[in-house]
Amino acid sequence: MTKPLKQIHLAAHFPGVNNTTVWSDPRAGSHIEFASFAHFARTAERAKFDFLFLAEGLRLREQGGQIYDLDVVGRPDTFTVLAALAAVTDRLGLTGTINSTFNEPYEVARQFASLDHLSGGRSAWNVVTSWDAFTGENFRRGGFLPQEERYSRAREFLATAGELFDSWRGDEIVADPVTGTFLADAKAGAFVHRGQHFDIHGRFDVPRSPQGRPVIFQAGDSEEGREFAAADADAIFSRYATLEEGQAFHRDVKKRLAKYGRRPDQLLILPAATFVLGDTDAEAEEKAREVRRQQVSGATALKHLEFVWNRDLSSYDPDGPLPDVDPDVGDQHIARGRAQVRMYRDPLATAREWRELAEANNWSIRDLVINTGNRQTFVGSPATVARTIDDFVQADAADGFILVPHITPSGLDEFADKVVPLLQEQGVFRADYEGTTLRDHLGLAHPDAARDGERAAS
Repeated sequence: MTKPLKQIHLAAHFPGVNNTTVWSDPRAGSHIEFASFAHFARTAERAKFDFLFLAEGLRLREQGGQIYDLDVVGRPDTFTVLAALAAVTDRLGLTGTINSTFNEPYEVARQFASLDHLSGGRSAWNVVTSWDAFTGENFRRGGFLPQEERYSRAREFLATAGELFDSWRGDEIVADPVTGTFLADAKAGAFVHRGQHFDIHGRFDVPRSPQGRPVIFQAGDSEEGREFAAADADAIFSRYATLEEGQAFHRDVKKRLAKYGRRPDQLLILPAATFVLGDTDAEAEEKAREVRRQQVSGATALKHLEFVWNRDLSSYDPDGPLPDVDPDVGDQHIARGRAQVRMYRDPLATAREWRELAEANNWSIRDLVINTGNRQTFVGSPATVARTIDDFVQADAADGFILVPHITPSGLDEFADKVVPLLQEQGVFRADYEGTTLRDHLGLAHPDAARDGERAAS
């Protein structure tokens, strides 16, 4: 029997946080003005994407005690942007990263329930934790939590928010003008939670929203992160760019679902993906090389090298050889607030490896950073890119992709105009939205479905 074709899920990440955009390109626009967000969202909706995704930065990154100004700094408040986008889109899902380490369940649940009402059922929450004390200095509770405690708090945070969402069934508001009855249940919204991290009780003041609960996303490749996603998430981000790595991650996470009484189709795996298109594959490869050089200026290359060397390298020539001096492996790091620092757990070993690569290939500092950094995931003609994306999904290396263009806000336009029609012709991507909510787009059941089924059976 022929295996049925999987339908591809596509989403768009508005770049800015933890991404190297080519902001110096003449086509680039603002990362703060609403017109940029609106253009990006309308393009994604025109292409029938599942959702738009916003990351969140809770503190500006620093290097050497100064704001790291070679990348995009700052980001308007996530909820404010998503609420505004709800007014200029009709079907596109609206996904925001909100931190569980420094926020409170009541506040976050209230904001997402409100967004779900405003958007007609299109909200999604990417649940993350904060790993560094540097970020915590911006908040009253300060500091940070060890990894196991961060995930413990995150799990209880999400469970508590779920209790708040579920404190309304959805049938309490009758608003009967004849009898004068507005609420059928005077106890609507009542909640009590007693736990290790949260001890709260009261009334949740936002009635049941169209999706019941927002769609839940999780980003984390650790053992704890994978388990958290298997237990509680509707979708998980992945950083794997090769077919084999993607298949291994896909198998590992999907097999964890059974212990939580869940089916494999109840969790989507959506890697982030970058792309460069050209009229031919050769032209796209040349453009991709140029994009990488635009992304890594000489100054950027030196800053990146400092992630490993943990020293001020501003006196070095980026077009010259790597430093002879070894990295400083002290506890205090020159770069603060950057997740990349955690990638290099053995700086001395990384420095040795990079020196060997540079010597073997006659690379300068800038050449090394360009060639060891993340390359574009999909490079080629529209036909090549469409075929490669479909190959990944049909081979269970992913359920779809979250696309991250290197130009804001128009970088998604070419993909929408040239690649999406080819996927539609292949029958692996929708020609139009078939539902109104984000759960509809993602093929996820409404959280009330199980409850309604139990009622019908009783």
